[in-house]
Amino acid sequence: MSLQLLSIAMLVGVFVIATFLNVHMGALAFVATFVVGFGMAGMSEKEILSGFPAGLFVILVGVTFLFAIAKVNGTIDWLVDGAVSLVHGRVWAFPWIMFLIAAGLAGIGAVPPAAVAIIAPTAMRIAQRYQISPLLMGLMVANGVSAGEFSPIGLFGIIVNDIAVENGVQSSPVLLFLSCFVVNAVLCYILFVVITTRARRRAVSDVADSDGGSGGAATRPTGGQLVAERTAVEAPVRPAMTRQIAVTLAGLAAMVGIVMFTDLDIGFVAMTLAVVLSMLTPAVAKEALPRIAWPSVFLIVGIVTYVNLLQELGTVTYVSDAVAHLDSPLVIALLICVIGAVVSAFASTTGILGALVPLAVPFLLAGEVNAVAMLIALSLASSIVDASPFSTTGALIVANAAEEDRDRVMGQLLRWGLAMIVAAPVLAWGIFVLPGW
Repeated sequence: MSLQLLSIAMLVGVFVIATFLNVHMGALAFVATFVVGFGMAGMSEKEILSGFPAGLFVILVGVTFLFAIAKVNGTIDWLVDGAVSLVHGRVWAFPWIMFLIAAGLAGIGAVPPAAVAIIAPTAMRIAQRYQISPLLMGLMVANGVSAGEFSPIGLFGIIVNDIAVENGVQSSPVLLFLSCFVVNAVLCYILFVVITTRARRRAVSDVADSDGGSGGAATRPTGGQLVAERTAVEAPVRPAMTRQIAVTLAGLAAMVGIVMFTDLDIGFVAMTLAVVLSMLTPAVAKEALPRIAWPSVFLIVGIVTYVNLLQELGTVTYVSDAVAHLDSPLVIALLICVIGAVVSAFASTTGILGALVPLAVPFLLAGEVNAVAMLIALSLASSIVDASPFSTTGALIVANAAEEDRDRVMGQLLRWGLAMIVAAPVLAWGIFVLPGW
C-alpha cells in the first residue's frame, strides 16, 4: 500500500478511535502526524511541525481572548441589547441579519476568518440569550460569508476568477457571485424552516406534557420557539455605558477597521487589543483567560496539522491525478468537487481553491464540460463545508458558542460538515454541471 493510501487510512482511524473510545481527537491527530511523518515518511520533527497551523492558532486564541474580555466587562451584553432594540425585539430576524452582515463583510473584501471573527461573537451571544438554535445562528454566519466571498472583490471570487483568466479558462465573475449567493441564501432558508419547525413542535410537545403533568395553565414558549413563531420580545433596556465598555468598543471598532483596510493578521490584531485591555483591567483579563476555548483549539489545530501533512505528502495530488485518468467527463467533474469538499472541510478553503482550480485547468480547457458551470460547482462544493468545526470558520463558531453549548455545537457542526462533504458536491454538480448548461 502506498504512503498516500496509508495516510488516508490513518485519518479514518483517528475518527474511528475518537468516536468509539472517547479519546481526544486533537491528541490522536498529533500522534498520527508523528507516526506517519516520522515513522513512515522519514521526515524530521521540524518538517512535521512545519504543518502546525500557527496562524489559525493565533486567530482562535486571540479572537476568543478578546471577546472573552468583552463578555466579562459587559460589552457583549451592551451590543446584544442594542441589536435587539434595532430590530424592535423581533427575535426571528436575528439569524437573517447576521447572514446579511456576514455576506456584506465578505463581499467587500474581508477575508473569511476576519468576517467570522467580527460577527460570530455577537451572533452567538444573541443566540444564547434568546434561545435561538446556536447551530442555526452559526450556519447563518458561515453561509453568509460563503455567499459574499465570491463577489468580484471578495477573496474567493478574486482567487477563482484570476486563476481562470491566467490560464485562459472562461469565467463569469458576476454569474459566479450570484449563483453562490442564491444557493447559500436558499440553503439558509431551508435550515431556518427546518430548525424553527422542529422548535415549534418541541414547544407544543413540552406544553402538552406540562398540561398533562400539572394540570395548570400552559406557559408561553420562548427563545428558539419565538423564532419559529416569528413573534417579538420586549427589547431590554441597554445598560449604561461605562469606561470599560467604551474602551472595549473602541478596540473592537479598531479591529474591524484594521482588518478591513490593511493586510494585518486578524489573530495578531485581536491578541494585541486583548493585551492592551488586559493592562487596563487586569482583573477582568484574569477572569477571561480561562474562557478561551482551549479544548476546541487543541482539537482543531491537531486535525489541521495532520491534514497539512497529507498535503505535504502529496495525498491530495495523488487522489486528483487518479481522478484525472478516468474516462467520463461528468464523473471527473463530480470527483473534483468531492475532493474540494473533503479537503476544504478540514483545511483552508482559500488554499484548496488556489490548489484545485489550477489542477482542474487541463480538464476545463478540454471543453468537455462548461467551464463557468464547473467553476461555480467547485466553488460551492469547497465553501459550503466551511462550517465544519475543523475549518477556520467552523472553529471560530465553536469557540464563540456559550461554554455550556460548545460540545453540542461541535458535534452538530461535525455532523453537518460530514453531511455536506457528501451533499454539497453532489448538489452543486447536479445543478450546474450535469444539465450541460
